[in-house]
Amino acid sequence: MKFSRKTLGIPYAVFLLLFVAAPLLVLFYYAFTNGQGQFTMRNLLEFFTDPNTLGTLVYSLAIAVVTTVVCLLLAYPTAYFLATSNLKAKSVIIMIFVMPMWINFSLRITALKEILTLIEGNLAFHPFFNSVIGMTYDFLPFMILPIYNTIVKLDGSLIEAAKDLGADDKQAFLKVTLPLSLPGIVSGISMVFLPAMTNYVVLDMLYNSTYIMGSLIGSYFSAYNWHGGSMIALILLGIICLFTLLTNGMEDENARAGGALL
Repeated sequence: MKFSRKTLGIPYAVFLLLFVAAPLLVLFYYAFTNGQGQFTMRNLLEFFTDPNTLGTLVYSLAIAVVTTVVCLLLAYPTAYFLATSNLKAKSVIIMIFVMPMWINFSLRITALKEILTLIEGNLAFHPFFNSVIGMTYDFLPFMILPIYNTIVKLDGSLIEAAKDLGADDKQAFLKVTLPLSLPGIVSGISMVFLPAMTNYVVLDMLYNSTYIMGSLIGSYFSAYNWHGGSMIALILLGIICLFTLLTNGMEDENARAGGALL
């Protein structure tokens, strides 16, 4: 048997078939069938007619949007300062941002819960606010790192050229640095927004009794309603795929814009 590079892809193809394609087929089967195994669209109609599921979707989007905006507002100045400064301890500071990710997730959220309890007393009084804090604490490094990596790779001569042409620091930032750093921003947004829609563990640990999409799916499967839970999972998968396509399109457009600027 002649060895080829395609042979190296066989284990990965088998893995995809067994652990990605096969579970998706099972998900599609349950989503579009009833308890008797008959094809039905009832599960889809119930999602869009049930105020509880629609309210959960809106709440999940609100949590994800606010968390993403807060992460971006905190991450961009931090990444910009680190990337453009002459600090000798850049790598150490970046490591400090990454180090919490090495600690068990439950331990980190438990520690945060103790701090918030000390400040607020009863976490049940501010469930949305505390959830955003927990999500931001968990996902902030995923926003900082792609923005930092994008800015640190920018050609410094572009800023110098802009200043030679009469631009001040503010104009150079708005006209050169910010547009060229958009791919990092888009990448960070996708890495924060998508998991923030489904990470119900933060809500549970911070005493937020409201469901988001991840917890709603879990409740359906816990109640042995595999058909309704599968449909909600498919709808969430569709939202994620649509968001991914939009962000990839934005990255491609920003790359072309950056190429034109260069």
